[in-house]
Amino acid sequence: MNDLLVSYAEVAGHDVVDHLCQLAHPLRGLKIVHVNSTREGGGVAEILRKLVPFMEALDLDVRWEVLKGNTEFFQCTKGFHNALQGFAVGISQGMLDTYESVNASNAEELRPVLEDADFVFIHDPQPAALINFFPKRRGKWVWRCHIDCSRPYRPVWRYLKKWIASYDASIFSLAAFARYLPHPQYLIAPSIDPLSEKNIDLPESEIEAVFDEFGLKRELPLVVQVSRFDRFKDPLGVIEAYREARKMTPLQLVLAGGSADDDPEGKAVLEEVRRAASDDEDIHVLELPPDSHRTINALQRASDIVLQKSIKEGFGLTVSEAMWKGKPVIGGDTGGIRLQVIDHFTGFKVKTPEGAALRIRYLLHNEHKRYEMGTRARRLVRENFLLTRHLREYLALIVGVVHGLEDRIELIEQG
Repeated sequence: MNDLLVSYAEVAGHDVVDHLCQLAHPLRGLKIVHVNSTREGGGVAEILRKLVPFMEALDLDVRWEVLKGNTEFFQCTKGFHNALQGFAVGISQGMLDTYESVNASNAEELRPVLEDADFVFIHDPQPAALINFFPKRRGKWVWRCHIDCSRPYRPVWRYLKKWIASYDASIFSLAAFARYLPHPQYLIAPSIDPLSEKNIDLPESEIEAVFDEFGLKRELPLVVQVSRFDRFKDPLGVIEAYREARKMTPLQLVLAGGSADDDPEGKAVLEEVRRAASDDEDIHVLELPPDSHRTINALQRASDIVLQKSIKEGFGLTVSEAMWKGKPVIGGDTGGIRLQVIDHFTGFKVKTPEGAALRIRYLLHNEHKRYEMGTRARRLVRENFLLTRHLREYLALIVGVVHGLEDRIELIEQG
Protein backbone atom coordinates (compact mmCIF):
# COMPACT_ATOMS: atom_id res chain seq x y z
CA MET A 1 0.00 0.00 0.00
CA ASN A 2 1.53 3.34 -1.04
CA ASP A 3 1.86 6.38 1.22
CA LEU A 4 -1.28 8.12 -0.08
CA LEU A 5 -3.45 5.07 0.61
CA VAL A 6 -1.93 4.73 4.07
CA SER A 7 -2.80 8.38 4.79
CA TYR A 8 -6.43 7.84 3.77
CA ALA A 9 -6.58 4.64 5.82
CA GLU A 10 -5.51 6.59 8.91
CA VAL A 11 -8.43 9.00 8.46
CA ALA A 12 -11.22 6.81 7.03
CA GLY A 13 -10.18 3.37 8.28
CA HIS A 14 -8.04 0.55 6.88
CA ASP A 15 -11.11 -1.52 6.02
CA VAL A 16 -12.39 1.31 3.81
CA VAL A 17 -9.15 1.51 1.83
CA ASP A 18 -8.91 -2.29 1.58
CA HIS A 19 -12.37 -2.28 0.02
CA LEU A 20 -11.25 0.34 -2.51
CA CYS A 21 -8.26 -1.82 -3.48
CA GLN A 22 -10.56 -4.79 -3.97
CA LEU A 23 -12.93 -2.80 -6.21
CA ALA A 24 -10.07 -1.30 -8.24
CA HIS A 25 -8.27 -4.58 -8.93
CA PRO A 26 -10.49 -5.82 -11.80
CA LEU A 27 -10.37 -2.34 -13.39
CA ARG A 28 -6.59 -2.21 -13.79
CA GLY A 29 -5.65 -1.82 -17.41
CA LEU A 30 -8.79 0.13 -18.32
CA LYS A 31 -8.25 3.66 -19.64
CA ILE A 32 -10.43 6.08 -17.64
CA VAL A 33 -10.83 9.78 -18.55
CA HIS A 34 -12.56 12.67 -16.78
CA VAL A 35 -13.52 15.78 -18.80
CA ASN A 36 -14.74 19.09 -17.37
CA SER A 37 -14.44 22.80 -18.22
CA THR A 38 -11.94 24.24 -15.72
CA ARG A 39 -8.99 23.26 -13.54
CA GLU A 40 -9.51 26.15 -11.12
CA GLY A 41 -12.57 27.36 -9.23
CA GLY A 42 -15.75 25.53 -8.34
CA GLY A 43 -16.50 22.20 -6.74
CA VAL A 44 -16.00 19.97 -9.81
CA ALA A 45 -12.38 21.01 -10.29
CA GLU A 46 -11.78 20.71 -6.56
CA ILE A 47 -13.10 17.15 -6.50
CA LEU A 48 -11.17 16.04 -9.59
CA ARG A 49 -7.93 17.53 -8.29
CA LYS A 50 -8.06 14.97 -5.48
CA LEU A 51 -10.07 12.13 -7.04
CA VAL A 52 -7.71 11.60 -9.99
CA PRO A 53 -4.52 11.14 -7.89
CA PHE A 54 -6.45 8.84 -5.56
CA MET A 55 -7.48 6.69 -8.52
CA GLU A 56 -3.86 6.66 -9.71
CA ALA A 57 -2.76 5.50 -6.26
CA LEU A 58 -5.00 2.46 -6.82
CA ASP A 59 -2.96 1.65 -9.98
CA LEU A 60 -5.70 2.82 -12.34
CA ASP A 61 -4.89 4.40 -15.72
CA VAL A 62 -6.76 7.71 -15.37
CA ARG A 63 -6.51 11.12 -17.05
CA TRP A 64 -8.14 14.50 -16.51
CA GLU A 65 -8.81 16.65 -19.59
CA VAL A 66 -10.19 20.20 -19.63
CA LEU A 67 -12.37 21.69 -22.35
CA LYS A 68 -11.09 24.88 -23.99
CA GLY A 69 -13.69 27.57 -24.70
CA ASN A 70 -14.09 31.25 -25.56
CA THR A 71 -16.10 33.97 -23.84
CA GLU A 72 -19.31 33.34 -25.81
CA PHE A 73 -19.06 29.61 -25.08
CA PHE A 74 -18.89 30.19 -21.33
CA GLN A 75 -21.71 32.75 -21.48
CA CYS A 76 -23.80 30.08 -23.16
CA THR A 77 -22.91 27.37 -20.63
CA LYS A 78 -23.54 29.74 -17.73
CA GLY A 79 -26.99 30.16 -19.27
CA PHE A 80 -27.34 26.38 -19.32
CA HIS A 81 -26.38 26.26 -15.65
CA ASN A 82 -28.95 28.89 -14.68
CA ALA A 83 -31.65 27.25 -16.83
CA LEU A 84 -31.05 23.80 -15.35
CA GLN A 85 -31.59 25.38 -11.94
CA GLY A 86 -35.00 26.61 -13.03
CA PHE A 87 -34.53 30.08 -14.47
CA ALA A 88 -36.12 31.01 -17.79
CA VAL A 89 -32.99 31.84 -19.76
CA GLY A 90 -33.06 32.79 -23.44
CA ILE A 91 -30.10 31.41 -25.35
CA SER A 92 -29.68 32.56 -28.94
CA GLN A 93 -29.08 30.23 -31.86
CA GLY A 94 -25.73 31.92 -32.35
CA MET A 95 -24.67 30.95 -28.83
CA LEU A 96 -25.85 27.38 -29.39
CA ASP A 97 -23.83 27.28 -32.63
CA THR A 98 -20.77 28.43 -30.64
CA TYR A 99 -21.43 25.75 -28.03
CA GLU A 100 -21.51 23.03 -30.67
CA SER A 101 -18.50 24.34 -32.60
CA VAL A 102 -16.38 24.58 -29.44
CA ASN A 103 -17.29 21.00 -28.55
CA ALA A 104 -16.45 19.95 -32.12
CA SER A 105 -13.00 21.58 -32.04
CA ASN A 106 -12.25 20.08 -28.62
CA ALA A 107 -13.37 16.69 -29.89
CA GLU A 108 -10.70 16.80 -32.59
CA GLU A 109 -8.03 17.71 -30.06
CA LEU A 110 -9.16 15.04 -27.59
CA ARG A 111 -9.88 12.34 -30.15
CA PRO A 112 -6.74 10.26 -29.49
CA VAL A 113 -7.56 10.16 -25.78
CA LEU A 114 -11.35 9.75 -25.79
CA GLU A 115 -11.86 7.47 -28.77
CA ASP A 116 -9.56 4.88 -27.25
CA ALA A 117 -10.80 5.24 -23.65
CA ASP A 118 -12.58 2.40 -21.90
CA PHE A 119 -14.56 4.70 -19.60
CA VAL A 120 -15.27 8.43 -19.92
CA PHE A 121 -16.82 10.72 -17.29
CA ILE A 122 -18.18 13.94 -18.82
CA HIS A 123 -18.89 16.52 -16.12
CA ASP A 124 -21.80 18.96 -16.46
CA PRO A 125 -23.24 20.67 -19.57
CA GLN A 126 -20.10 22.33 -20.93
CA PRO A 127 -18.63 19.19 -22.57
CA ALA A 128 -21.93 17.26 -22.86
CA ALA A 129 -22.05 17.58 -26.68
CA LEU A 130 -18.64 15.91 -27.09
CA ILE A 131 -20.31 12.52 -27.40
CA ASN A 132 -21.90 13.54 -30.71
CA PHE A 133 -18.45 13.73 -32.30
CA PHE A 134 -17.36 10.22 -31.27
CA PRO A 135 -19.57 7.83 -33.26
CA LYS A 136 -16.77 5.25 -33.20
CA ARG A 137 -16.14 5.41 -29.46
CA ARG A 138 -15.36 1.99 -28.06
CA GLY A 139 -15.77 2.66 -24.35
CA LYS A 140 -18.61 3.53 -22.00
CA TRP A 141 -19.51 7.20 -21.56
CA VAL A 142 -21.23 8.56 -18.44
CA TRP A 143 -22.60 12.08 -17.99
CA ARG A 144 -22.04 13.37 -14.45
CA CYS A 145 -24.37 16.25 -13.48
CA HIS A 146 -23.35 18.31 -10.44
CA ILE A 147 -26.27 20.75 -10.80
CA ASP A 148 -29.70 20.92 -9.20
CA CYS A 149 -31.87 19.82 -12.16
CA SER A 150 -35.02 19.24 -10.16
CA ARG A 151 -37.00 21.91 -12.06
CA PRO A 152 -35.09 22.74 -15.25
CA TYR A 153 -36.26 25.33 -17.78
CA ARG A 154 -37.72 22.95 -20.32
CA PRO A 155 -36.53 24.48 -23.62
CA VAL A 156 -32.91 24.31 -22.47
CA TRP A 157 -33.30 20.84 -20.98
CA ARG A 158 -34.79 19.58 -24.25
CA TYR A 159 -31.80 20.94 -26.13
CA LEU A 160 -29.25 19.35 -23.77
CA LYS A 161 -31.17 16.09 -23.53
CA LYS A 162 -30.52 15.32 -27.21
CA TRP A 163 -26.82 14.97 -26.31
CA ILE A 164 -27.23 13.44 -22.87
CA ALA A 165 -29.58 10.70 -24.09
CA SER A 166 -26.71 9.18 -26.08
CA TYR A 167 -24.68 8.38 -22.96
CA ASP A 168 -24.49 4.89 -21.47
CA ALA A 169 -25.48 6.18 -18.02
CA SER A 170 -25.79 9.38 -16.02
CA ILE A 171 -25.02 10.37 -12.44
CA PHE A 172 -26.90 12.87 -10.27
CA SER A 173 -26.22 13.98 -6.70
CA LEU A 174 -29.78 13.48 -5.42
CA ALA A 175 -32.82 11.53 -6.56
CA ALA A 176 -34.75 14.81 -6.89
CA PHE A 177 -32.24 16.04 -9.50
CA ALA A 178 -32.56 13.04 -11.83
CA ARG A 179 -34.44 13.39 -15.11
CA TYR A 180 -36.13 10.86 -17.38
CA LEU A 181 -33.41 9.48 -19.67
CA PRO A 182 -33.19 6.30 -21.78
CA HIS A 183 -30.31 4.80 -19.81
CA PRO A 184 -29.42 3.80 -16.22
CA GLN A 185 -29.09 6.62 -13.69
CA TYR A 186 -26.95 6.55 -10.56
CA LEU A 187 -27.03 8.68 -7.41
CA ILE A 188 -23.60 9.68 -6.07
CA ALA A 189 -23.16 12.59 -3.67
CA PRO A 190 -19.98 14.68 -3.94
CA SER A 191 -17.34 14.67 -1.21
CA ILE A 192 -14.46 16.51 0.42
CA ASP A 193 -10.85 15.40 0.72
CA PRO A 194 -9.77 15.22 4.40
CA LEU A 195 -6.10 15.34 3.36
CA SER A 196 -6.32 18.54 1.31
CA GLU A 197 -4.92 21.83 2.57
CA LYS A 198 -8.49 23.08 2.88
CA ASN A 199 -9.40 20.35 5.38
CA ILE A 200 -6.27 19.23 7.27
CA ASP A 201 -5.78 20.23 10.90
CA LEU A 202 -3.98 23.56 11.30
CA PRO A 203 -1.85 24.90 14.15
CA GLU A 204 -3.68 27.37 16.36
CA SER A 205 -1.22 30.10 15.41
CA GLU A 206 -2.24 29.84 11.74
CA ILE A 207 -5.92 30.07 12.64
CA GLU A 208 -5.26 33.11 14.84
CA ALA A 209 -3.27 34.78 12.08
CA VAL A 210 -6.37 35.37 9.90
CA PHE A 211 -7.68 37.88 12.46
CA ASP A 212 -4.68 40.12 11.88
CA GLU A 213 -4.42 39.43 8.15
CA PHE A 214 -7.98 40.53 7.40
CA GLY A 215 -8.57 43.03 10.19
CA LEU A 216 -11.05 40.87 12.11
CA LYS A 217 -11.96 41.65 15.70
CA ARG A 218 -11.19 38.93 18.23
CA GLU A 219 -13.84 40.26 20.63
CA LEU A 220 -16.71 39.81 18.13
CA PRO A 221 -18.31 36.48 17.16
CA LEU A 222 -17.36 35.52 13.60
CA VAL A 223 -19.84 34.29 10.99
CA VAL A 224 -18.35 33.09 7.69
CA GLN A 225 -19.67 32.15 4.27
CA VAL A 226 -17.16 30.71 1.78
CA SER A 227 -18.34 30.39 -1.81
CA ARG A 228 -17.95 31.71 -5.33
CA PHE A 229 -19.53 35.11 -5.86
CA ASP A 230 -22.62 33.74 -7.53
CA ARG A 231 -26.22 34.88 -7.16
CA PHE A 232 -27.30 31.33 -6.38
CA LYS A 233 -25.09 31.49 -3.26
CA ASP A 234 -27.20 34.51 -2.15
CA PRO A 235 -24.39 36.69 -0.73
CA LEU A 236 -26.76 39.68 -0.58
CA GLY A 237 -29.18 37.58 1.46
CA VAL A 238 -26.32 36.74 3.82
CA ILE A 239 -25.66 40.45 4.34
CA GLU A 240 -29.36 40.97 5.08
CA ALA A 241 -29.27 38.13 7.63
CA TYR A 242 -26.16 39.59 9.28
CA ARG A 243 -27.76 43.03 9.59
CA GLU A 244 -30.94 41.58 11.07
CA ALA A 245 -29.01 39.43 13.58
CA ARG A 246 -26.75 42.34 14.56
CA LYS A 247 -29.75 44.34 15.80
CA MET A 248 -29.70 42.12 18.92
CA THR A 249 -26.29 40.38 18.80
CA PRO A 250 -22.91 41.98 18.07
CA LEU A 251 -21.03 40.03 15.38
CA GLN A 252 -18.87 40.32 12.27
CA LEU A 253 -19.28 38.72 8.86
CA VAL A 254 -16.80 37.37 6.33
CA LEU A 255 -17.84 36.63 2.74
CA ALA A 256 -14.85 34.87 1.22
CA GLY A 257 -14.43 33.38 -2.21
CA GLY A 258 -13.43 33.91 -5.79
CA SER A 259 -14.70 33.08 -9.23
CA ALA A 260 -14.41 30.07 -11.52
CA ASP A 261 -12.73 30.25 -14.93
CA ASP A 262 -16.00 29.17 -16.58
CA ASP A 263 -18.26 31.71 -14.77
CA PRO A 264 -18.47 35.08 -16.58
CA GLU A 265 -20.90 36.57 -14.00
CA GLY A 266 -18.59 36.35 -10.99
CA LYS A 267 -17.04 39.84 -11.22
CA ALA A 268 -20.43 41.56 -11.51
CA VAL A 269 -21.77 39.74 -8.44
CA LEU A 270 -18.62 40.58 -6.47
CA GLU A 271 -19.12 44.29 -7.23
CA GLU A 272 -22.76 44.08 -6.09
CA VAL A 273 -21.64 42.51 -2.81
CA ARG A 274 -18.96 45.14 -2.25
CA ARG A 275 -21.47 47.94 -2.78
CA ALA A 276 -23.91 46.34 -0.34
CA ALA A 277 -21.19 45.98 2.31
CA SER A 278 -19.35 49.24 1.78
CA ASP A 279 -20.87 51.13 4.72
CA ASP A 280 -20.08 48.52 7.39
CA GLU A 281 -16.57 47.94 8.75
CA ASP A 282 -17.63 44.59 10.22
CA ILE A 283 -18.49 43.06 6.84
CA HIS A 284 -15.34 41.73 5.20
CA VAL A 285 -15.62 40.82 1.51
CA LEU A 286 -12.54 38.81 0.57
CA GLU A 287 -11.70 37.99 -3.05
CA LEU A 288 -9.25 35.13 -2.66
CA PRO A 289 -7.05 33.52 -5.32
CA PRO A 290 -7.81 29.91 -6.32
CA ASP A 291 -4.95 28.48 -4.25
CA SER A 292 -6.05 30.04 -0.92
CA HIS A 293 -6.91 26.66 0.53
CA ARG A 294 -5.17 27.07 3.89
CA THR A 295 -6.62 30.57 4.29
CA ILE A 296 -10.14 29.22 3.75
CA ASN A 297 -9.39 26.39 6.17
CA ALA A 298 -8.24 28.88 8.81
CA LEU A 299 -11.27 31.15 8.30
CA GLN A 300 -13.67 28.23 8.71
CA ARG A 301 -11.85 27.07 11.85
CA ALA A 302 -11.79 30.60 13.26
CA SER A 303 -15.54 31.02 12.76
CA ASP A 304 -18.23 30.50 15.36
CA ILE A 305 -20.86 29.69 12.72
CA VAL A 306 -20.61 28.91 9.01
CA LEU A 307 -23.33 29.91 6.55
CA GLN A 308 -24.13 28.53 3.13
CA LYS A 309 -27.34 30.39 2.39
CA SER A 310 -27.74 29.19 -1.19
CA ILE A 311 -31.06 29.45 -2.99
CA LYS A 312 -30.00 26.67 -5.38
CA GLU A 313 -27.22 24.19 -4.68
CA GLY A 314 -26.09 21.02 -6.40
CA PHE A 315 -24.30 19.93 -3.24
CA GLY A 316 -22.30 22.64 -1.47
CA LEU A 317 -18.84 21.31 -0.62
CA THR A 318 -18.27 24.18 1.79
CA VAL A 319 -20.99 22.73 4.02
CA SER A 320 -19.14 19.45 4.48
CA GLU A 321 -15.84 21.34 4.82
CA ALA A 322 -17.20 23.36 7.73
CA MET A 323 -18.87 20.35 9.34
CA TRP A 324 -15.59 18.39 9.10
CA LYS A 325 -14.07 21.18 11.20
CA GLY A 326 -16.74 20.74 13.85
CA LYS A 327 -18.82 23.80 12.94
CA PRO A 328 -22.62 24.02 12.92
CA VAL A 329 -23.87 25.19 9.54
CA ILE A 330 -26.86 27.38 8.70
CA GLY A 331 -27.68 26.47 5.12
CA GLY A 332 -30.30 27.24 2.50
CA ASP A 333 -33.12 24.70 2.48
CA THR A 334 -32.31 23.52 -1.02
CA GLY A 335 -30.60 20.84 -3.10
CA GLY A 336 -27.61 19.01 -1.69
CA ILE A 337 -27.52 21.11 1.47
CA ARG A 338 -30.49 19.03 2.62
CA LEU A 339 -28.29 15.93 2.56
CA GLN A 340 -25.80 17.50 4.94
CA VAL A 341 -27.58 19.88 7.29
CA ILE A 342 -29.97 18.08 9.62
CA ASP A 343 -32.14 20.54 11.53
CA HIS A 344 -31.28 20.83 15.25
CA PHE A 345 -28.66 18.07 14.78
CA THR A 346 -25.81 19.38 12.57
CA GLY A 347 -27.18 22.90 12.04
CA PHE A 348 -30.25 24.58 10.61
CA LYS A 349 -31.89 24.87 7.20
CA VAL A 350 -33.41 28.25 6.38
CA LYS A 351 -35.40 29.85 3.56
CA THR A 352 -35.12 33.58 4.30
CA PRO A 353 -32.60 36.12 5.64
CA GLU A 354 -34.86 36.56 8.68
CA GLY A 355 -34.76 32.82 9.35
CA ALA A 356 -30.97 32.82 9.05
CA ALA A 357 -30.74 35.76 11.46
CA LEU A 358 -32.90 33.93 14.02
CA ARG A 359 -30.63 30.86 13.88
CA ILE A 360 -27.47 32.97 14.06
CA ARG A 361 -28.71 34.61 17.26
CA TYR A 362 -29.76 31.27 18.74
CA LEU A 363 -26.39 29.63 18.14
CA LEU A 364 -24.34 32.60 19.29
CA HIS A 365 -26.25 32.56 22.59
CA ASN A 366 -25.94 28.77 23.06
CA GLU A 367 -22.28 27.76 23.00
CA HIS A 368 -23.00 24.21 24.18
CA LYS A 369 -25.39 23.72 21.25
CA ARG A 370 -22.72 24.91 18.82
CA TYR A 371 -20.33 22.34 20.26
CA GLU A 372 -22.86 19.48 20.21
CA MET A 373 -23.94 20.22 16.65
CA GLY A 374 -20.35 20.59 15.50
CA THR A 375 -19.37 17.24 17.01
CA ARG A 376 -22.27 15.48 15.30
CA ALA A 377 -21.54 17.32 12.04
CA ARG A 378 -17.97 16.01 11.89
CA ARG A 379 -19.15 12.46 12.52
CA LEU A 380 -21.77 12.73 9.77
CA VAL A 381 -19.14 13.87 7.25
CA ARG A 382 -16.72 11.11 8.24
CA GLU A 383 -19.40 8.48 7.63
CA ASN A 384 -20.91 9.92 4.45
CA PHE A 385 -19.05 12.70 2.66
CA LEU A 386 -15.35 11.87 2.47
CA LEU A 387 -13.53 11.19 -0.80
CA THR A 388 -13.13 7.51 0.10
CA ARG A 389 -16.90 6.97 -0.09
CA HIS A 390 -17.14 8.96 -3.31
CA LEU A 391 -14.44 6.91 -5.01
CA ARG A 392 -15.94 3.64 -3.79
CA GLU A 393 -19.21 4.51 -5.51
CA TYR A 394 -17.44 5.57 -8.72
CA LEU A 395 -15.53 2.29 -8.83
CA ALA A 396 -18.69 0.30 -8.16
CA LEU A 397 -20.42 2.19 -10.98
CA ILE A 398 -17.58 1.43 -13.41
CA VAL A 399 -17.69 -2.25 -12.51
CA GLY A 400 -21.47 -2.30 -12.96
CA VAL A 401 -21.53 -0.42 -16.28
CA VAL A 402 -18.62 -2.37 -17.77
CA HIS A 403 -20.15 -5.73 -16.83
CA GLY A 404 -23.66 -4.69 -17.84
CA LEU A 405 -26.26 -7.39 -17.31
CA GLU A 406 -23.95 -10.12 -16.01
CA ASP A 407 -25.54 -11.90 -13.08
CA ARG A 408 -22.32 -12.26 -11.11
CA ILE A 409 -19.20 -10.10 -10.90
CA GLU A 410 -16.10 -11.61 -9.28
CA LEU A 411 -13.99 -9.28 -7.14
CA ILE A 412 -10.63 -10.81 -6.26
CA GLU A 413 -9.65 -10.27 -2.64
CA GLN A 414 -6.17 -8.82 -2.24
CA GLY A 415 -3.73 -10.40 0.11
